[in-house]
Amino acid sequence: MKYNAKEPYYVETFYNVMEIKDADTLVVKHAFSKEEKEIRLYGIDVPEIRMNRKLKIDEEKTHLPTSLLIELGWEARNYLTSVLSVGDRITILTETKNAYDLYHRQLGYVILETGECLNELLLQNGYAKASRDYYCSKLAEYQLINRNAQMNKVGLYARISHF
Repeated sequence: MKYNAKEPYYVETFYNVMEIKDADTLVVKHAFSKEEKEIRLYGIDVPEIRMNRKLKIDEEKTHLPTSLLIELGWEARNYLTSVLSVGDRITILTETKNAYDLYHRQLGYVILETGECLNELLLQNGYAKASRDYYCSKLAEYQLINRNAQMNKVGLYARISHF
């Protein structure tokens, strides 16, 4: 990781998307070193796309059926693939004081070639919700963006009031 002393982030460039696991987790590979790693997007959560332990927890928390949560997860993933494709080059910003999650995935803000932050695009367009589970320094800002999407009924919020 390259550390930018002016910001509290590690800045990593020349990574290409190898796999889109779901709408908040990517597998990336460095263009030169060929290092591969999994990146979990900071500050957001998206419904799961397959049965797992977290899906059961989400079902209990939201009182939404598993089948609907999976459908919403695929809708969010489809949105993500409309703005990011396998092979795309990205930049990863990782907070120096909060770099990994409980599952040892690197946390990151993913910056697209357009300069847009993927985390924020998902929130603005209603395909992710702000979440404390993967804390980030932008959490308060992300909660406001999320609330705006919810109030305007965009993305997943066009179908449901919460997830």
